[in-house]
Amino acid sequence: MSAPLLSVEHLSKSYGGVKAVQDVSFSLDRGELLVLIGPNGAGKSTCFNMLNGQVKAESGTIRIDGRDTTRLDPRRVWKLGVGRTFQITATFASMSVRENVQVGLLARHGALARMVGFAGRAHTKEADQLLELVGMREAAERPSGELAYGDLKRLELAVALSNEPSLLLMDEPTAGMAPTDRVELMRLAAEIARSRRIGILFTEHDMDVVFEHADRIMVLDRGQIIATGTPQSVRQDPKVRAVYLGEGHLYRPAPAGAAA
Repeated sequence: MSAPLLSVEHLSKSYGGVKAVQDVSFSLDRGELLVLIGPNGAGKSTCFNMLNGQVKAESGTIRIDGRDTTRLDPRRVWKLGVGRTFQITATFASMSVRENVQVGLLARHGALARMVGFAGRAHTKEADQLLELVGMREAAERPSGELAYGDLKRLELAVALSNEPSLLLMDEPTAGMAPTDRVELMRLAAEIARSRRIGILFTEHDMDVVFEHADRIMVLDRGQIIATGTPQSVRQDPKVRAVYLGEGHLYRPAPAGAAA
């Protein structure tokens, strides 16, 4: 068997006397969608931020594609092929949709110093291909500040893909989106991940999204993993029911033929 794309072993981080993440270990394969869920304050953001170098781990090891990245800063982690999207979209409102993607492409090619007066002419074909991939090609010349929120999320995904990532970290990718847009965005992300063999680790509060799209679910509570497994096994786990999801609040697919 090939080595996992992402391997995390005994990761820990404290803030003062608060143990935000405690002895967390897991792995992620290429083309797999792994979701990290848990109540507010469970340590999800801290765990995420350690993976891309924004927060330094106190102990433990992070390996991406076999390389130890535990002490690397965010830019060096990004250069190894790690993309990230955020709960609040991070795009340049004054730039066009295409130019936002072109900036990401310039960064990948080490040409950001030439961005002023040049971004709009750089890597146009490649930018349009990424926009086509996320269903935003027709909006290429629109100012991104005019986009609806769901389209901004698609644009952010295209920018993240401009780095040709092997690993994509998505922090609450559907936050603030309408229900229909949530389903469509995660369907798109799942298709891209599997076709391009990109491993995706994402956090999410929408249980419909979680149980519909994740290959595996990892549940964090008070900094510790209390359950990991398939959606079905996690749905039935009594610890998960008691700590996070609650009896009667678990997502259950509608029976065949039931009214929507």
